[in-house]
Amino acid sequence: MKEINELTFPDDLRYTKDHEWARLEKDHVRIGISDYAQDQLGDIVFVELPQVGDEFEKGDEFGIVESVKAASEMYLPISGTIAMINAALEPNPEIVNNSPYDEGWMMLIKPDDPAELDALMDKAAYLEMLKGNES
Repeated sequence: MKEINELTFPDDLRYTKDHEWARLEKDHVRIGISDYAQDQLGDIVFVELPQVGDEFEKGDEFGIVESVKAASEMYLPISGTIAMINAALEPNPEIVNNSPYDEGWMMLIKPDDPAELDALMDKAAYLEMLKGNES
């Protein structure tokens, strides 16, 4: 596992305590797991995602990511309806390890209330939380 300062955390994302990230893109929000999460999991071998059209409330479990070490649930950072999933992850789940913010995104959601993003952590707050977890 890498040290926190060796990982990447884009400034334009919002983060959750469960290590998901969210990026507002016009009228949708792109969602994935952080570089920290994929690093902790190790080699990802399977990603289970919801169906397009599924509706979720903030905090609902929306999928599972499995690695050679563990399986971990993923939780939705905001409420909304699934508009698109990253179909490339089914045959190639390791994309999440190689590119968690670009090619390894999980899904696009049409948010019920985009203001819910404001309740998520910015990069500085997320890094503070991670550093607190180390001690």
